[in-house]
Amino acid sequence: MDRRSKHLSSEERGVIFAEHNRGSTQRVIGELLCRPASTICRELARGRQEDGSYCPQAARLVYDVRRTRCRRQRKLIEGGEMHRFVRDQLIHRRWSPEQIAHRLRLMKPVDPSARVSHETIYAAIYAQPRGGLKAAMIEALRQAKPARGLKRTTQAGSAMVPETLRIINRPEDIEARLVPGHWEGDLIKGAFNRSSVGTLVERKTRFVVLCKMNGNGAEAVLDSFTRQMKRLPAALRKSMTYDRGSEMACHPELARRLKIDIWFCDPHAPWQRGSNENTNGLLRQFMPKGTDLRDASQTWLNDVAALMNNRPRKTVPS
Repeated sequence: MDRRSKHLSSEERGVIFAEHNRGSTQRVIGELLCRPASTICRELARGRQEDGSYCPQAARLVYDVRRTRCRRQRKLIEGGEMHRFVRDQLIHRRWSPEQIAHRLRLMKPVDPSARVSHETIYAAIYAQPRGGLKAAMIEALRQAKPARGLKRTTQAGSAMVPETLRIINRPEDIEARLVPGHWEGDLIKGAFNRSSVGTLVERKTRFVVLCKMNGNGAEAVLDSFTRQMKRLPAALRKSMTYDRGSEMACHPELARRLKIDIWFCDPHAPWQRGSNENTNGLLRQFMPKGTDLRDASQTWLNDVAALMNNRPRKTVPS
């Protein structure tokens, strides 16, 4: 018996009405409908009139009212205080649903009714009717997908690097994230790969630095990375891990200018720069694919980096 058949239908209520008027017992009516006698008893009680007769319409009305009362009440109701909090953190502060849910748990540790899970937030966003608010909330999500479950693919390239600079030779203390100063780098490409922004993420703290690029080539990477990383204390410039893109052709000069060690990942192994890959995904909400990044000023990039650095991020303790 499926879930729907557990509830009495209009046809079954009609049979109960006819058999009750005929004088049939509850057990007989239950056998006719393949229902327990207790189910018939409760149904007759719901529809009992003052003269002792049974009214199927009244029984259905009472049933519907009770079903409404037993349903779990929605927490994220548009216009409510919690809905406003979720909307503001999502749209204005660019927090993810998981970050918002975690903050609600910290704010209301002993009141389950005052917090929701991240899945509830996702469900509320995608269940909203079409409109400006729904579009704004979806756009604020990390991937900005129009529907949940859509996958995206990326392509990877490679370039030859010296054997001594392969990531397999990188010191173990960098892998362990014991001290700050070790960075992961990459580029976020703009429309038609004609523009880009340099991204640098510190492995231990996940601190983000964004670099204005004047082009996509090796010289642009050299100039922009040098300019931004020289703003950091020398003690925080120990190493950089990068992929095998051709934009790092000037890596010997970059290492000399910054007095930094540079290591290269294996081909098609983005997980070896996991912090940077994750951060680039988060940054796509500010720089969606297809955007012309030549218009992105260093001031605006600094503001985006500040937003990233001042919001909670889930990391595994070192």
